[in-house]
Amino acid sequence: MSNEQNYPYDREALRAKLRTLDQVPGVAKPDPILTVEHVERRFGGMTAVNVERLEVQRGAITALIGPNGAGKTTFFNLITGFDVPSNAKKLFGGGDATWSFNGKMIHRTGASQAARAGMVRTFQLTKALSRMTVMQNMLIGANDQPGENLFIAPFKPLWAKREQENIERAEELLVRFKLDAKKNDMAGDLSGGQKKLLEMARALMSRPAMIMLDEPMAGVNPALTQSLLDHIQALRDEGTTVLFVEHDMHMVRHISDWVVVMAQGEIIAEGLPETVMTSEAVIDAYLGAHHDKDLGDDDALTTGVMRAIATESAEEVEEETR
Repeated sequence: MSNEQNYPYDREALRAKLRTLDQVPGVAKPDPILTVEHVERRFGGMTAVNVERLEVQRGAITALIGPNGAGKTTFFNLITGFDVPSNAKKLFGGGDATWSFNGKMIHRTGASQAARAGMVRTFQLTKALSRMTVMQNMLIGANDQPGENLFIAPFKPLWAKREQENIERAEELLVRFKLDAKKNDMAGDLSGGQKKLLEMARALMSRPAMIMLDEPMAGVNPALTQSLLDHIQALRDEGTTVLFVEHDMHMVRHISDWVVVMAQGEIIAEGLPETVMTSEAVIDAYLGAHHDKDLGDDDALTTGVMRAIATESAEEVEEETR
């Protein structure tokens, strides 16, 4: 499903709507593109994910944050079809995990069907196919390729036009991500940051309605960080919904429209970035409930960083309410 539409993005108008919401877990959004209910994933006796309800606002950048082991990547895997909830609905009853995307129930679909529906994702560890060229990596991300049909493949006139359209789109995206000079290079020869850019560009080949980025800044050279940030914001401005996992709180605070916080598999907080960062529940999730006790040097430094973020966020709230 394409996200191409007349979508004049107005961040201030959207954030004005979001400010009117109760900033509590599971709050209903004005125009959700993704709605998740009662999703659980257990591994043995451990519950990795237990999400009662989550709505993701269409056209916004939503950050999913939380300490290591909170269940963020597992949650991504579940709703994109790479894993199955422990309480998945069966064909003939049982289970209550459901989620819908763009108004359609997709909780019984696999990863390829979710992608065709318009929900694509990237991974913590890039999945660039190292022994293929950058251009070849791009082309496998395109959908509706009649040349992949065994009965049509022998007849080039039936699929040549579509292939040329895919090549042209791939070239446009490579220019946009400044990878056009590398299009004939093997993907395995790219730097870590360039592989992240390639994976994001490849995800856009299918014109998704929502892109899910799992730690897009992890392992990226600082020189490419700003480029990735610009691309993420540009996607939102063009009408693509963005849901991303990230540990860099500075980045989260500056580009997110909404923040969802997970801890121990559950959503413990939601809200505007400048508000949720000041939440005692969020600080406790990262630092423990005893963060005000006497700490060692390393913990004291971590506490200082979190409190600095909270203070700066609170100052922004004060400025916005003047």
